Amino acid sequence: MSEHIYKSHNKSLILYHFVCPVKYRRTVFTSDISKTFKDLCLKLELRYDIQFLEIGIDGNHVHFLIQSVPMNSPKKIIGAVKSITAKEIFRLHPEIKRFLWGGKFWTSGYYVNTVGQYANEEVIKKYLQNQGNSDYEKLHSDQLRLF
Repeated sequence: MSEHIYKSHNKSLILYHFVCPVKYRRTVFTSDISKTFKDLCLKLELRYDIQFLEIGIDGNHVHFLIQSVPMNSPKKIIGAVKSITAKEIFRLHPEIKRFLWGGKFWTSGYYVNTVGQYANEEVIKKYLQNQGNSDYEKLHSDQLRLF
């Protein structure tokens, strides 16, 4: 099994589609910042009961396909992702502060939906893959199936 395969094999898993816009809808995701961001997300997997199946970056917002256990609420998941990535991106790329005054990286809101309510996993994956021109990178191809 891959190192990134979700570690809680015996639990039911829920798949979420999140969309998080950057504060003021500023286009801040350069190739360097995108790489840092994706690396941070993979490190978060090790600390939380989540797995990033897809990350699609489109300059001023990010789409996630995140798998987690049911006891992690969507609010808890995205709260951890947004707060830790923002803090670390500001630390590792202080030049971003000139575009995002006020010390906030993300808007306060986000979009979330469970996969299967309005679209299946394949439809959402295709949608995420079409976000942005060149920043899309598939992170996992050996994910567990929900059922």
